Order: sequence, then C-alpha cells, then structure tokens
Amino acid sequence: MPKPQKTLFDDQRDEALQRHAPLAARMRPRSLEEFVGQEQIVGEGRLLRRAIASDTLFSVILWGPPGSGKTTLARIVAETTNAHFELLSAVSAGVADLRRVVKEAQDRLGMFKQRTVLFIDEIHRFNKAQQDAVLPYVEDGTVILIGATTENPSFEVNSALLSRARVFVLEAHTDEQIGVLVDRALHDDDRGLASYHAMLAADARSFLLNMANGDARTALNALEAAVLAKPPALGDKRLITVDDIRDALQSRATRYDKNGELHYDAISALHKCVRDSDPDAALYWLGRMGDGGEDPMYVARRVVRMAVEDIGLADPQALPLTLAAQQAVHFLGQPEGDLALAQAVVYLAQAPKSNAVYKAYGDALRDVAETRNDPVPMHLRNAPTRLMKGLGYGKGYKYAHDYEDAQVDQEHFPPNLAGRRYYDPGNRGFEASIRERLAWRDERKPSATPAPPSLT
Repeated sequence: MPKPQKTLFDDQRDEALQRHAPLAARMRPRSLEEFVGQEQIVGEGRLLRRAIASDTLFSVILWGPPGSGKTTLARIVAETTNAHFELLSAVSAGVADLRRVVKEAQDRLGMFKQRTVLFIDEIHRFNKAQQDAVLPYVEDGTVILIGATTENPSFEVNSALLSRARVFVLEAHTDEQIGVLVDRALHDDDRGLASYHAMLAADARSFLLNMANGDARTALNALEAAVLAKPPALGDKRLITVDDIRDALQSRATRYDKNGELHYDAISALHKCVRDSDPDAALYWLGRMGDGGEDPMYVARRVVRMAVEDIGLADPQALPLTLAAQQAVHFLGQPEGDLALAQAVVYLAQAPKSNAVYKAYGDALRDVAETRNDPVPMHLRNAPTRLMKGLGYGKGYKYAHDYEDAQVDQEHFPPNLAGRRYYDPGNRGFEASIRERLAWRDERKPSATPAPPSLT
C-alpha cells in the first residue's frame, strides 16, 4: 500500500519546521548517497545498506555516540521504505503509546498487508516493562524495530529484545567527515548558510572540527550560531574566526557519561595506565574523568584499590598515600582535591609493582571455599580454661619470641593443607626485602606432605 498523501496543512507545517529548524536538522542527509561516514555499516555492499535500499529491513539497534547519524539513518529508512514509519521517543512515550502503535500495526498488516517500522529514539531510557511490552511484536514481525541508543545495549537493552535485533555500532565522525558536512552547509543554497556569504577562516575551521569531538550536530549548530551572530562586513561577507567559533561553542562537546559505558572504560584505562607505570597517560584519563563530571570519591576509591591490587607490599607507602588523597578530596572538595588525586595517581604509576598479596589472598580464599574445613590444629588453639588445657588445647605451641630472630618451625595449617604456600613476594621494591626475610621459611621441611591442589 502506498504511503498516505500529505495534506496542505502537513506541507505547511513541514515547511515551517524546516525553515526554523536548527542547521543540523535542516542539513540532515535525505538519502544514503548524502550520508557521510559509517562506511563499516552502510558502505557499498554492506548488509544494512542493501537492506535499506531493497526495503527488506529487519530489527536493528543502532548504537553510537551523539551526532554519529543514528536518527539520520532512521529518517532515511522512513523516506525509502514502503512500510508505515512510526517514531517514538523513549523520553516521552510510555506503554500506552507502544500498545497504540502495535494495535495500529496489526490492523495495517491485516487490512493492507503493510508492514510497520517502529523507530524508538533513546531506547535505553525505556525500562524493563516498556521493553517487554514491545518484545512479542518484534518477535512475531508485527513491527520492525529500529532502536537508537548512546549507551551500551548489552547493559541497557533486555537480552531477550537484544537477541531479536542486530546491533550496528556507529563510530564518532572523523575530523575529515565533519569537515565535509561543514563545507556542505556553508555552500548549500536551499537548506544551508550560502545566503549569508560566510567564510570560515582556516584556523577557525580546524578549531571547529577539533572541538566538535566527532559530533556532527555540535559542529553544525555551532557554525550556524557563529554565522548568525556575525554582522556582515565589506561586500556583505562574514568572516568567521576562531574567536567566533569559540564563543559559539563555549566548551568542547564532551563524550562522557558518568553512569554509562565511558564511565567504566575510562576507569579501566586509568587503572591499566597505573599498572603499566605510565604516569602521563594516567593523568590524561584522570583529567578526562574529571572533565566529564565523574564523582571524585568514586575515583578515589578506585585509586585506593589500585594501591592494594597492583603495588601492594612492593611499596607499603602506596596505601596510606592513597587514603590520604581520599581524605583530601573529601576535605577540600573540587577543584583543590583533584590535585591530591593527581599526586596519588603519579605516585602509584612510578611505584614498583606487585600483585603477590592480591594473588595470595585469592588462592587462600579458593582453598577456603573448595577444601574441607578441618579444625584449627591443637597447638594453635587458645586454652583459657583448665578443661581445655586438659584436652590438649595449645599443647606443643612454640612461642616465637623464645627463638632466634623470632622465627619458629611449626605447622600452622590444618592437616589437609599442610605445607601450603600462597604468598610469593616479588623481587621489586620492599618485597625484595620480604623475600629475603622469608627465605628461612622456604628452607624448612614441611611437617606433612603438602596437600594436593584445590579442586576447581
């Protein structure tokens, strides 16, 4: 069934919206030929491009950063498909809206054999009940779902719904691709800024592309603001300078979400930079998190974790220093407390590394969980009463201070784990001294045959 014809009022409304819409909306590509970037999913011969061109679309989730073209792709589908196109925003739509769309889709399919493409913008904002409401109709083909999200769908989209759609990952635009869109907007007579006779200085263009941070919407809307605010000069020309772009942008388009995937990716990068002894990159990722509005106490907690996991006893001062940094953040707040975190991160990055205690405790916990919990050996038990002494509690215990260097040869494990070794200090930092101190332990003969490895 062909699409319903627009009325005069529809045309007038669309014309008014187009005339007053922001530049990014006016310049939205209307076909795959105009679409810039994302060659990995809509390049010639790619599956999604073939599906759109042949009108054989299937349910998809478009995942990518802001301004990468998710909504644009959905609009292109709306213009090319013979299916009815329905748009919902997860910000304002509810279960009642979904039920209405589904009912209309069922009627449309039954009466006219026409399919319905349902585009849900910001689908990650739908809760579980809302996502469950659309699930059966995606599964039986009543609607073809296009979901757009800036959040990792692995975490934000129900696994059942995710398994019924293909996920396509969009990447942030390169500076070159943003440049194509900016130049197109400057010279477009119909939808762009050509009538303003604007010229973008070379350094201003480079600044705009860099500060847009891969976000096409940010670049185009900043360009429009700069052009409209610039009074015409000689010859009705408007020369847009770096200062004009800076004034229009105010700040870089920040790609960071303190509750989303970048939150976890950034802290992972920071931790790995510390572990790999790279203080410069560690400071960069710390700065990225701070600039994105990350909770400084969260960062402080993770920095303390780095001290005990990756430095350990190779540098015993790492833990108290990170705890001091946490207290400084709590006491000073921001931005003063940020320097304490920076100092802690640099200290940890340059400190000798050891995960010996981390591994040793993990091995000990594994034995606790996976071996028989034998009683505490009699010689290690306390004997506060005469009865307990009579039963042999504490009998044969060797008091370490009665021996040379306070080192005593006696078994401290239960019999099933006799001779077990967990902690193997490294050769770096303070742990080298610990290894020397514990050399006597490795020379002694165990009082029983070591227990077999733990069952896994």
